[in-house]
Amino acid sequence: MSVEATVERVLRLLALLQRRPSWTAAELAAELGVTDRSVRRDVERLRAVGYPVHATAGVGGGYQLGAGTRLPPLLLDDEEAIATAVSLRLASGGTVAGAGDAALRALAKLDQVMPPRLRAEVRAVHGATETLVAGIEIDAELLVTLARACRDAVRVRFRYSSRGSEDRERTVEPVRMVATNRRWYLMAWDLDRDDWRTFRLDRMREVTATTWRFRPREHPAPVAYVQRSVSAAPYRYLAKVRLRAGADEVRDLVPPQVGRVEEDRDGWCLLVAGGDQLDWLAVHVARLGYEAEILEPPELREAAARLAERVAAMAGDTQTPTGRLPGAD
Repeated sequence: MSVEATVERVLRLLALLQRRPSWTAAELAAELGVTDRSVRRDVERLRAVGYPVHATAGVGGGYQLGAGTRLPPLLLDDEEAIATAVSLRLASGGTVAGAGDAALRALAKLDQVMPPRLRAEVRAVHGATETLVAGIEIDAELLVTLARACRDAVRVRFRYSSRGSEDRERTVEPVRMVATNRRWYLMAWDLDRDDWRTFRLDRMREVTATTWRFRPREHPAPVAYVQRSVSAAPYRYLAKVRLRAGADEVRDLVPPQVGRVEEDRDGWCLLVAGGDQLDWLAVHVARLGYEAEILEPPELREAAARLAERVAAMAGDTQTPTGRLPGAD
């Protein structure tokens, strides 16, 4: 067995010992899928790094995690410790239901074993940071169920409500979850539609991981696929607009779930974005503030012309760009 697998098993043993006051060796072995002898060896490994695991012999005996005289060493360097603590602080206000309390508990434990100098740096970052959360809260159990299904390559069954339609049962082969700053998505092979699909986690109900394993297929890059899906596929109109600006510059203004930005030629980039209303698309392209060339759809050019007339009227210009008053025949 690899070192990584042994470490993972020892950490699982520690989590079990923290879950309830006492375990028998047979119970721990069954939970971990190993022999009693392996449990004894793993208990010794925990003791070696400072965890006081007490053993009681005889009927009803077992293992118990005691109150230690010292904490185990923190196996992180300075940068890793600070990054972990700050990440936990952000997670305490995140979009995973129940994760806030768990993150705060983990942060409190980490704070106990951090050197004072690092603790001061972390608190300085916390004191200078506020978190604005605008996302949809996702149940942590749902995330765990889908993560395990992706890892173990087992099919998932759930009810899904697409926009404007009733719930329908779907069976998929999950590949990866992708999180934006507002929503969580699952990329999976839809068995009913025989194609790749993207599913919003907040629209999934009665999610069940089946026992049916599947052989993973060749698949698109999950992040790029989800970005294309959420920025274009669900909408009535798909706009393609050239902007006189660098792609990275525009990406700073356009979130990935809103639009896709690609490099173009001669100092221009290409923005691909979806929307249900042409006027809305025209406004958002205009507010970027760059010279723009609308490639498609043609109706977006008409919406942009209407927007120009309205803006000219708002500015007090009685003559529109076409030389007519707004609304004139």
